[in-house]
Amino acid sequence: MINKILELIVPDAVCLNMDAKDSAEVIRTLGEKLLAAGYVKESFVAAALSRESELPTGLPLGAAYNAAIPHTDAEHVLHSALAVATLKHPVIFQNMVDPDAGVEVHLVILMALDHPKVQVEMLQEVALVLQDSATIEGLVQASSIEEVFASLKG
Repeated sequence: MINKILELIVPDAVCLNMDAKDSAEVIRTLGEKLLAAGYVKESFVAAALSRESELPTGLPLGAAYNAAIPHTDAEHVLHSALAVATLKHPVIFQNMVDPDAGVEVHLVILMALDHPKVQVEMLQEVALVLQDSATIEGLVQASSIEEVFASLKG
């Protein structure tokens, strides 16, 4: 399970300790990195931002850190990939379960998946990872891509 996540993370699309002003900036930055690396279409960033405004992905984890897993439809993706950001200061994402509520997010995993079935499976895998507070702590505190991978390997 974790191996699939590790396979899909694009090292050039990992931003550690990002200083972002809001959720849109995080999505835009990660999406542009996936675009530059050839994983998504030009339409991806706008589609991900639009989807986030309609179907929020902020996830309160009941721990020290919360996460968000923005994504959009497969038609905007060339090759499946994951981009990851840890944030210097939390930004507000709207709550996945209660869209009227904001969630202070420290970890963002932007999913670019090229098939709807893969999207459901990857959401489940990422959700499992996000249930482990030690993994979350390791990801948020990571200062290198190697530490990101080490945190995910457990």
